[in-house]
Amino acid sequence: MLRLTVVAVGKIRGTPYEALLQDYLRRFTSPITVIEVDERKALSPLQLRQREGELLTEKIPAASYAVALDPRGKIFSSENLATFVQQRQDDGTRDMVFILGGADGLSDDIVARTQLRLSLGAMIWPHLLARVMLVEQLYRAQQILAGHPYHRG
Repeated sequence: MLRLTVVAVGKIRGTPYEALLQDYLRRFTSPITVIEVDERKALSPLQLRQREGELLTEKIPAASYAVALDPRGKIFSSENLATFVQQRQDDGTRDMVFILGGADGLSDDIVARTQLRLSLGAMIWPHLLARVMLVEQLYRAQQILAGHPYHRG
């Protein structure tokens, strides 16, 4: 079974997004983990992006198929995302990790080590909301693959 991991910058606890994220995580029938990293040092945007990249790298499961969320990445429909996830599982992938940066995006080192750059669309979303949106789409992909009607709503 494919294990999904979301590694993201920023703490969602105590935000308006926390309950929504937890609701989607409870619905999953397949393994999914959300790992957060947080850097609170006063750094320039470039230094912060680099430091966040180091923290994210430490949390990426070894030998995982890595997907970077990037506004310049590939755009999938929900059905295409479900097919993509199923293809990785069929190819023998055991772990797939989705990596979300902070407000300044992902470091070049992180993007370079990923197999796919994925976009949630042309609009820029707050990174905590993007995390919820990604988890919802992964849940939706699970439901599409199971033939459940959730995905039509």
